[in-house]
Amino acid sequence: MNKKGLIIKEASQVVTVSGFESKKGAEMQEIGVIPGGSVLVEGETIAGVGDFDDITRGLRLEDYDIIEAGGKTVTPGFVDSHTHVIFGGYRADEYNWRLRGDSYVQIMARGGGIIKSVTQTREAGYEDLVAAGLRRLDSMMRFGVTTVEGKSGYGLDLETEMKQLRATRALGDRHPLEVVATFLGPHAVPKDFEGGEMAFIRYMAEEVLPVIKKENLAEFADIFTEKNIFELASSRIYLEAARALGFKIKMHADEIHPLGGAELAAEFGAVSADHLLKVSDEGIAKMRENKVVATLLPLTAFSLKADYARARDMIDGGLAVALATDMNPGSCFSESIPLIIALSTLYMGMTPEETLTALTLNGAAALDRSHIIGSIDPGKQGDLLIHEFDSYEFIPYHFGVSTVETVIKKGRIIYQR
Repeated sequence: MNKKGLIIKEASQVVTVSGFESKKGAEMQEIGVIPGGSVLVEGETIAGVGDFDDITRGLRLEDYDIIEAGGKTVTPGFVDSHTHVIFGGYRADEYNWRLRGDSYVQIMARGGGIIKSVTQTREAGYEDLVAAGLRRLDSMMRFGVTTVEGKSGYGLDLETEMKQLRATRALGDRHPLEVVATFLGPHAVPKDFEGGEMAFIRYMAEEVLPVIKKENLAEFADIFTEKNIFELASSRIYLEAARALGFKIKMHADEIHPLGGAELAAEFGAVSADHLLKVSDEGIAKMRENKVVATLLPLTAFSLKADYARARDMIDGGLAVALATDMNPGSCFSESIPLIIALSTLYMGMTPEETLTALTLNGAAALDRSHIIGSIDPGKQGDLLIHEFDSYEFIPYHFGVSTVETVIKKGRIIYQR
């Protein structure tokens, strides 16, 4: 007989991070700890949270799978809202060159950088891309990720961008994790494209974006807005076209230079602006006014030995801050949620409570899904984690090591250590 759902019984703590929209500023501290709490999931949906007797009154317990969670901590599933999970080949040689002190310009001169991944992705077979992506999702799942965003951007032409996005869709069809697709056609200007930045952006806006929309291959449109890559003028052309077609907007903004990408994200009502290592005070204020989630990517800064984003200033300035991995083959070949937590708490000035909010509810908000995932609230998907220790404080304290024992997606156990 199929069970009606599951019950997580009497955990040491249930950390709800309750809410149906992002938590901003000081709200990020409010994570809602229920000592001795229980969670009831009916089918795929959370039906109750609180005292065991209260939420199970009138139920036939034999109709449910019951997980005894004494001495454990329950949290929402983690949301990794910025990754490049589908790509061909690897760039381990470049990592070693960087360790020896070679600059990005020197690496590009050797044929490295994004363009190398473009070449490898163009050459890769579709099923090879899917198989590699599934392995990466398995690793993310073990770290407690239940929803992940995946960007294209290693094709830079219609055929390969569509191949990447179709592979991303296949991941969602074949793996229990929920996968959200983002089109990042303007990731770089390919060497074989005539006409430079503005000609390429018009190609993306006029010829590629409409096909991606027609084929329903991506929910979001993204662009790498950066000095000498896609500047504000070309970014505006692309974003106007994306918005007119009905795409939700995400942006790589102010990573290397303080170009004003955050301000542009605010102007276009972007769901999120990401990286933000060089964001201005005005950019922070504009993002707050326009409810743009600031998605910070500390693993990339760590890998590149760059200064970290000003998380403390952003939170104190009233922003909703999310955290994500930026897992990619070049600047950040890592999907480690434990390392994100360590860097955020030790080097970015974030509290354990803010970090947990950033990886759950605010990560969901960065994907426009805070109404259905990211917290333990009745009516939301049953996306839950059971951690091995009796308090959420162990999550950052056991630094660099995953505390996740059990991962539940839509009310179904998908991983147990």
